Amino acid sequence: MDGIKDKVAIIGMGCTKFGERWDADGYDLLVEAGLEAIKDAGIEAKDIQAGWLGSHSSFTTGQPLAQALKLEYIPITRVENACATGTDAFRNACYAVAAGIYDIVIVAGVEKLKDSGISGLSTPRPPGSDVAPLIPPPSQFALAGTRYFHEYDIPYEDGKETLAKIAVKNHYNGTLSPKAHFQKEVSIEQVLKAPMIAWPLGLYDCCGVSDGAAAAIITRADIAKNFRDDYILVKGLGLAVGGNQGLLQDDYDFVHFPENVKAADVAYSEADIGNPRKEIDLAVVHDCFTITELIIYEDLGFSPRGQASKDVAEGTFTLEGELPVNTDGGLKCFGHPIGASGIRMIYEVYKQLQGKADLRQVKNARLGLTHNLGGYPGSFSASVAVFGARD
Repeated sequence: MDGIKDKVAIIGMGCTKFGERWDADGYDLLVEAGLEAIKDAGIEAKDIQAGWLGSHSSFTTGQPLAQALKLEYIPITRVENACATGTDAFRNACYAVAAGIYDIVIVAGVEKLKDSGISGLSTPRPPGSDVAPLIPPPSQFALAGTRYFHEYDIPYEDGKETLAKIAVKNHYNGTLSPKAHFQKEVSIEQVLKAPMIAWPLGLYDCCGVSDGAAAAIITRADIAKNFRDDYILVKGLGLAVGGNQGLLQDDYDFVHFPENVKAADVAYSEADIGNPRKEIDLAVVHDCFTITELIIYEDLGFSPRGQASKDVAEGTFTLEGELPVNTDGGLKCFGHPIGASGIRMIYEVYKQLQGKADLRQVKNARLGLTHNLGGYPGSFSASVAVFGARD
């Protein structure tokens, strides 16, 4: 299989401030992120030949991207794939460029969630005769937490402290991210004493609900040098979608997510990565809940099975650690505007690999990874993308 490695480059990116953006609608957010990306790339809107828009529920067509950026009669595709929406839109744009169909394209992700008045993600009931109660995301991942503690014989108090350390790490990193929603440190004691949302997940174990947008300008790698010297190369892209196996198989363990593993395998294969813990310099992963980040460490090969708690205790994933994870604060500090999150993660890796991440800069960052996971335990959409600095 001929992969994507070094065929596509990012030459510009933009990202809005994430948060309760009562001052802006979805179009405003697209303008904010899109114009920053266009300016960063040193191009004009008329140079863009095609576009992809990732949106979970705010927009149902690609037209808002054209309207926001005044794009003239170019093809624009709207992509939706649960929490992997933004990265999947990026993936589709990369394949179109790699295929030689277009030279310069834009991909944007956006979501305006706060206006809905819902304090979390809406969970629509599918049509049919299903009478099972709806299970919101905190409850779904709480079940993964209790199972993980049980499987690896981790006492509740120890498990909660491990999760608290993840929250503390991400909140600290968020204080160094000007575009993050939450920019305040928390202590382990605060996390442990916070109100319970879904046992064992408390308030600080759950990401917030935010508005935001991010955008990228993509081109062929062989012409990227015509736009800038510090372009970023796409090294590998993996996407895996579950088929409800978790509810159909009696041996499903609920302490790892197979979609993560499969998506990572594909991305690592394309990027020629054999030892992700040693070769990847930083990662921005889908920490919708602290237990999710803990399991992701193992699914992506950063920690051995059942040993992620030890790595957390040793500071492996802090800014100063062996493999910094969620250097910008992650979903924990940006919230999770579904369509925007994946591209916002790419924005962080883009800045890190360029050496432009300011106080949160990882030293000598050359290879970065982003990851998304959406759905429910047993049937997820997972995406993994690997990026490298120009040689």
